[in-house]
Amino acid sequence: MLSKTIEEALNKQIRVEAESSQIYLAMACWAEVKGLEGVANFMFAQSDEEREHMLKLVKFVNERGGHAKISQLNAPNVTFKSFKEMFEKLFEHEVFVSQSINELVHISLQEKDYATHNFLQWYVAEQIEEEAVARTILDKINMIGDDKGGLYLFDRDIENLTVTTAAMNAPE
Repeated sequence: MLSKTIEEALNKQIRVEAESSQIYLAMACWAEVKGLEGVANFMFAQSDEEREHMLKLVKFVNERGGHAKISQLNAPNVTFKSFKEMFEKLFEHEVFVSQSINELVHISLQEKDYATHNFLQWYVAEQIEEEAVARTILDKINMIGDDKGGLYLFDRDIENLTVTTAAMNAPE
């Protein structure tokens, strides 16, 4: 059984994950109309992944005797000055999501809700990966600079980007 405090905090995170999905969907649309097909496909996949994160939370809340609430979302930014700015915003957003997850973990410990704490460890590890991917992308963008050939190769290769993190190799 979830406490009201935990239920409210999880519902807040449901909204964060839903807004993340919308943010990345908007980024995908922007990239697609700019002719960055690889970036667009990467962002469409990120949007789907964030929706899955939201649904995982929804199921958890409902299965633990709470009521997952689907709330109104803030409209995402739909334009960017450059693809670099778009990925800087992506990184900033992932840091925000990490902070939100960390706060949720803190609340679960305060409430002595160890089942929720255990459930949230997947999100902690996922955020380490998400931030690492965003950092790797920004590093690659900085290497490219204004090189159009580099942008072409980056756009082609981003769909296959893989980043291995220490959290991925943690024992289960």
